[in-house]
Amino acid sequence: MVKRDKKTVSREVALEISAICGKHFLNLDHLHYGYWKGIEPKLFNLAQAQIQYAEFLESNIPDGVKTVLDVGCGMGQMAKFLTEKGYQVDCVSPSNFLAQKARQLLGEGTEVFECFFEELQTNKKYDLVMFSESFQYMKPEDSLPKAVGLLNGGGHILISDVFKKDVQGKNPLPGGYQLDRVYGVVAENPLELKKEIDITDETAVNIDIEHQFFMEVAKPVMGLIEKLMLSRSPVLTKLIKWKFRKKAAKIDKKYFSGERTGDNFKKFKTYRLMVYKKTAE
Repeated sequence: MVKRDKKTVSREVALEISAICGKHFLNLDHLHYGYWKGIEPKLFNLAQAQIQYAEFLESNIPDGVKTVLDVGCGMGQMAKFLTEKGYQVDCVSPSNFLAQKARQLLGEGTEVFECFFEELQTNKKYDLVMFSESFQYMKPEDSLPKAVGLLNGGGHILISDVFKKDVQGKNPLPGGYQLDRVYGVVAENPLELKKEIDITDETAVNIDIEHQFFMEVAKPVMGLIEKLMLSRSPVLTKLIKWKFRKKAAKIDKKYFSGERTGDNFKKFKTYRLMVYKKTAE
């Protein structure tokens, strides 16, 4: 049984907030990065870039695949996209909120397993196990053997995610495993690399758009809110600021230091699509 620690709960809540806000303000159906090849890098083009990302993933599914397990399915939009292309798709999501959204969207033809991938118990086998920006949230030593065990003979694993590069300097962007660590775990499993595509340039745009939003929208708005609160309740506002000063300092460093940029993303991270085939064990 995988323990639901504070970090895990925080991540699930953040995903749920992103889903609600993205849908309401930007008409976003997906929770993943956008693929910005040939698309103007503007915030309101994110929905189009996310659709292009889904098309890119589908175009790299190997021939002969009919059944897919979407690990970390978000609200089920990628699964819906694949079912409309003729695939039979099941999903895994540890979030009750997102799992319910996926069930409502996908209907009875798709089974949504509401659990951590490591906890999944099923007799089903699949032609493809897909990790679309979910691989970074589970240990490769656990997730890859688990995925292999869920594959039909000759089945495939598709991973599309962010990884850390082995470069000098302090990485200001959290998330992802060292790429060499993943390669090492792959080598210990009956897997053969069939395809690897570096899409770092096409995804780094997301970080620049996020950076622009925080610096040009979020930061001024937060300043105005603080100004209003100080004018209404100066003592209470100062007390709140003192009480949460450490957390506020972490948020300020993370989002408003100017370090979360596309250039730093390309320096410290690499975004890869990798397709592996299960070989004879």
